[in-house]
Amino acid sequence: MLKTIMIASLYLFSSPSFASADLTAQEIRWLKAASPVLAYSKRINLPIDVVIQPNARPGTVPFAMGFVDGRCKLVLSMRGNPDAESVLKHVPESQHRLLIEAMAAHELGHCWRYAQGVWHTLPAGFTEVGEEFADDKSLLEESKALRENRREEGYADLVALAWTKHKHPDQYAEVYGWLESVRGHSPEVRTSHDTWAWVKLAKDAKVFASTDNPFEDVRATWSRGLLEDE
Repeated sequence: MLKTIMIASLYLFSSPSFASADLTAQEIRWLKAASPVLAYSKRINLPIDVVIQPNARPGTVPFAMGFVDGRCKLVLSMRGNPDAESVLKHVPESQHRLLIEAMAAHELGHCWRYAQGVWHTLPAGFTEVGEEFADDKSLLEESKALRENRREEGYADLVALAWTKHKHPDQYAEVYGWLESVRGHSPEVRTSHDTWAWVKLAKDAKVFASTDNPFEDVRATWSRGLLEDE
């Protein structure tokens, strides 16, 4: 069973004396790093709950976003997962908090798309083009789902970068360099996280608009990436 912590309780993390038998030190550290993103989600009325996975499988990503009964679920999968922080393995410890915050902003992008009712939809003016062929219908459905998920991951990566531009402009290059290291390759088999078509467009933070709304900021760059994703 998953354990849910309502978002209102997260503001306790700002207290140096905060301690909870329900959370591990690792979970507290990650949630403290994510707290600016969670506070922002509350200000804009995004319905996010934090969910603790009590028995995560090794290799599971530390943060993931789900959607249940009209609410977003930010799932932490750290307990029983020795690989929970492998994504930070080659990063100086001094950058961990910054990158965890960027990961939380990535998940925020997913929640916003869900909450807006536009998950897996293209922006106005875009339509699916081309045609895929396969004898197995399930392969066609799998290919379509992979393409749709890749678009959402590209959108969320851009939200993380736009967030960083506005909240930590002096450290944008650090976050971009890390994201480039995990996205900037050409895999033989494409996955839903092969988002280089979008990430490569954002090396210069000037691609994002000058608003403080990361969802609006990424609109143009996400659309450009849609044209280049194959």
